[in-house]
Amino acid sequence: MPLDPFFSERLRVHRRYLIQRNVDAFRARVAGWLGVFGGAGAAEATGTAVQASGKATGARGEAGDGVGGRSPGAAPAASAQVRRAPQQDRARARARHRRAALAWDRTELATVGTPGPDLRIVDHKVPVAGYPAVRVRLYYPDGADAETLPAWLTFFGGAFRQGGIDYPTTDAACRRRAAEAGVVMVAVDYALAPEHRFPTQVEQAHAALMWLHENAPSLGVDRERLGIAGTSAGGCIAAALTLANRERSALPIRLQLLEVPVTDLTGAHIDLAATRALGIPSFLAMRELRSIAGTYLPRKADGRNELASPLRAASHAGLPEAVILTAEYDPLRRDGAEYGARLRAAGVAATVVRYQGVSHDAAIYTGALSAAREWHRQVVGVLARLHEA
Repeated sequence: MPLDPFFSERLRVHRRYLIQRNVDAFRARVAGWLGVFGGAGAAEATGTAVQASGKATGARGEAGDGVGGRSPGAAPAASAQVRRAPQQDRARARARHRRAALAWDRTELATVGTPGPDLRIVDHKVPVAGYPAVRVRLYYPDGADAETLPAWLTFFGGAFRQGGIDYPTTDAACRRRAAEAGVVMVAVDYALAPEHRFPTQVEQAHAALMWLHENAPSLGVDRERLGIAGTSAGGCIAAALTLANRERSALPIRLQLLEVPVTDLTGAHIDLAATRALGIPSFLAMRELRSIAGTYLPRKADGRNELASPLRAASHAGLPEAVILTAEYDPLRRDGAEYGARLRAAGVAATVVRYQGVSHDAAIYTGALSAAREWHRQVVGVLARLHEA
């Protein structure tokens, strides 16, 4: 069906962003080539091009790390100043993009989102062997002190390189879902790429799951009624966690809820028909999606690792029942659909629902979009299933 008119202006903004991002990436690459042949005199040009790329703003989860492509490194004879400048500029550009994404998220919640209720929340720091400790936040519904409750470990979206549990729409969603489903939402503030690359995020996720299970009684959580949820990049981490749990710890996970997940970082299941229908050229869409994978993965070959691309696991047998929500105008729609098919082929109950006429981030627009409100109601229904005996 046609794209909901609600998305028209957002689509125009995103198209402009993708075009500008690629123009700036080309400039940065040319400046990098100049750096190879021009020595220290090209450092300023390189920095200027990278800085320009940081000025583009785009849709949530696709804003990138401030550099649209990787420019060649400086030649061995080049000065240390030339070698350092691009890295410093990239870091500054990433910081600018993250600030812009946070400001965008705050505005979206205020204008087209739905604030969450005032709930009791508690933050904890969970140690992770060999990796940075990870912060987790528990959202308790009213009346939680009277009994132990089911809990959902949940992972935010943001292309692996932005977002967090403090983002307003993420926080609001956790509050509303905890309150309406009567469950404890346990939000994991996993580390962002490229500062921390795969498998850091999966190891943090597994540590958080182990911690939640071990400490369930003191946290007011029923360790026999646990679920795992994730959105977009967070959906990839959530699905990977079910595999890691199956192989390492075999803790009882009743359900997995994946919203617009990416499940194959090789890009083999990207559905470019979705982006073409939005008037976005396929090469621009693929370049952006490859940039996301390149930011998260240390090496391209890591995309075949099942903990990076859960769709590519040798077996999906023994995983938790899944509910997977996808969007018609989302190039990740095949990732979700095919993952559900692989689960079913392995004997795992899996339901895949495609919301028509909406895009990748539709779920956050509950204040303005009827499909987003229905999406929220369906999610709450899935979350509440953990109350069943």
